[in-house]
Amino acid sequence: MNPVTLLPFIVLIGAMFLMTRSAKKKQAAAAQMRNEMQPGTGVRTIGGMYATVKELHDDTVLLEIAPSVHAIYAKNAIGAVLDDEEYNRIVHGDGDDALDGAVVPDDASSLTEADTDEDTSDDAKIDLGKKAEADDAESDKKSEGKTDGEADAK
Repeated sequence: MNPVTLLPFIVLIGAMFLMTRSAKKKQAAAAQMRNEMQPGTGVRTIGGMYATVKELHDDTVLLEIAPSVHAIYAKNAIGAVLDDEEYNRIVHGDGDDALDGAVVPDDASSLTEADTDEDTSDDAKIDLGKKAEADDAESDKKSEGKTDGEADAK
């Protein structure tokens, strides 16, 4: 066979080898990260939940989701092991980007109520309902617009 004919197959096999090699490196790094977990370490699951490791077993991890709330997860469900500073910043809001004294209302009333300082006149409000006068005028126009010989069909 001609070597030029074999060249695309060789390139394809080389690309497949490089892709599987990088995937294996990523899997090995993830397995090493999961094996380095210690009780008390902050973690993020693949679902995006933050928790603290309480106990480690062969294939499972006991996580404390909230004070006195524990759940058992598979080790493969751990997406990232966080250092203490990052975990506290995310979970407890400690750090520079925490909101200082911001109050979020627990209902939507602050979004719908008008401010008392502003002038709220009836002209600014829009009435979306039908008006009786307009209905009467339209019915009069319909009855007047009839030609001879047309009758009301009932």
